[in-house]
Amino acid sequence: MNLNQNGQAITLSKKLADKGAVDGAGLAKLMKSEKREYTFAQTFPTGTHAMWLYYWMAANGINPMTDAKVITVPPPQMVANMRVGNMDGYCVGEPWNHRAIIDGIGVTAATTQDVWKDHPEKVLGTTGDFVKKYPNTARAVTAAILEAGKWIDAGLQNKLKMAETIADKSYVNTSVDAINQRILGRYQNGMGKTWDDPNHMKFYGDGAVNFPYLSDGMWFLTQHKRWGLLKDHPDYLSVAKQINQIDIYKAAATASKTPVPKDVMRTSKLMDGVVWDGKDPKKYADGFKVKA
Repeated sequence: MNLNQNGQAITLSKKLADKGAVDGAGLAKLMKSEKREYTFAQTFPTGTHAMWLYYWMAANGINPMTDAKVITVPPPQMVANMRVGNMDGYCVGEPWNHRAIIDGIGVTAATTQDVWKDHPEKVLGTTGDFVKKYPNTARAVTAAILEAGKWIDAGLQNKLKMAETIADKSYVNTSVDAINQRILGRYQNGMGKTWDDPNHMKFYGDGAVNFPYLSDGMWFLTQHKRWGLLKDHPDYLSVAKQINQIDIYKAAATASKTPVPKDVMRTSKLMDGVVWDGKDPKKYADGFKVKA
């Protein structure tokens, strides 16, 4: 199941922003005019943050494989590494983008919902063996998390309570003000712009947030192929069906009274105008001009 949609961001250093790189187009222009090695960070080579960073860079004409150096850094270490000049930008979840703004060392160049509105983000996942051994537990945990997501999205006070809870030093270990603003959809970019984003992080929404669409799983495989993480085209649909255990999700949804979408596929238009619907993943993966 998905745990949430939206709510990540791409941060560029204040040094880059001062030179006009405040968005993708500005970054591309600066990288062409000021030649040097540019370093960007993501949190895991095959993970969501790497895919959002690569897609965003490529949509702006920057090849992340050849035009830049991309490194892997754990989320809590992003801000500290940018502070000492180890990177020019990064893609990560909150609160590490807002934290860079609070600390005066970075700006928000894009949110991930700018890249793909209502994109899948974190997931609940286990091994297949665990599900076979403990099917009731798998359903119960899924249902419990659906109820938790429903609680978070039920109102302002619940969101604030959640932000207060996870800011604690035993969890994220940061100040509440670094978390609660973007959880409520209140954004600032670190350069004077503020806005309320209706597409901020959602944990339940109308119930469709958590559904493990087969097309969502397939999309990540298309990007892994695009960037050379997969040598050959897999059987996209077969892999998605094996991993996204929709029957378990549906049983948990029934138990938690969560509505289930009619279709296991969905259609999305990403930031470059390219539409993804899961119908021809091989053609989609091979169709990008910027790739490995």
